[in-house]
Amino acid sequence: MSTETRSKKFQKNEDLEFLLRELGKDLQPTENQLVHHYLDKSLPYPLILIMGPLRSGTTLFLQWLANTGLIAYPTNLLSRFYQSPIIGAKIQLLLTDPQYNFRDELGEFAHQTAYRSENGKTKGVLAPNEFWYFWRRFLAEPDRDVWTDEELLQTVDTQNMLAELTGLMTVFQKPFAAKGMLFNYNIPFMNSILNKVLFVHITRDEHANAVSVLEARKRQFDDKRKWYSFNIPEKTELMQLAPFEQALGQVRAINKAVKSGLTKVAESRKMTVQYEEFCDCPKKYFEILMSKIEMPETPYQGKTYFKATRLKTDNSTISIS
Repeated sequence: MSTETRSKKFQKNEDLEFLLRELGKDLQPTENQLVHHYLDKSLPYPLILIMGPLRSGTTLFLQWLANTGLIAYPTNLLSRFYQSPIIGAKIQLLLTDPQYNFRDELGEFAHQTAYRSENGKTKGVLAPNEFWYFWRRFLAEPDRDVWTDEELLQTVDTQNMLAELTGLMTVFQKPFAAKGMLFNYNIPFMNSILNKVLFVHITRDEHANAVSVLEARKRQFDDKRKWYSFNIPEKTELMQLAPFEQALGQVRAINKAVKSGLTKVAESRKMTVQYEEFCDCPKKYFEILMSKIEMPETPYQGKTYFKATRLKTDNSTISIS
């Protein structure tokens, strides 16, 4: 986990962090009972894990999935129950699902997810959340980013993690999609513990991706030289380079790791989504994804296209201030 000092806009709300920890402790006994119920059960639906570099279009892809209405996902509301997600899922249904609406008492909850975000952060009760706190709970060292597969096999609390994912899907009665980039370098490990999974590798023109990384650094830290996002094995070497070369190397290293990991995954459990092509024709990827997760044939009712935030480019067209 990067320890760089964030700009004021992106700093954590420590009062909120404290309240969430207290709430998690209060709910833990009941959550433990629910987890125990799901310990011996398999995932009822596929887990869709979105992999790839930061700033490659992963947030847009998750927002798009959310708006299909066919896939469950971690919302900003659910993320506040990261220590008790099964309870959180039930509370979310109670508060926001039209099935449980009574005279529109809670009608202010929006059911459509806007395609807006800032450094992966979204606004709105039902907008997608990155859900990193959930995943980190199962790591032996929650603040650590770089692990070998063997270390994860020996230390991750896979039993409870799978039980909670099973509980989430059972409550929502849908496949569950989430960002999995914390495990970009550990795809074989994740593949080995998940009975139903689809890894979705989001790729983007690498130079445009690197420019976007630098812009995110500027927003997050007010300094393009500071590392942004998860630490990776190549970080120390990359930090010796100029900012653009750092960012480009970061993107390339992550793509290389994901591609390498996916060579060990069955074709039916993986797909690649090219950001610029996705923006041109999301319907194409909807049909591929629905086929991969073996969902009943459903007509596509989403957006016909998205405006790519930055078109493909090459070195000659990049200007870094």
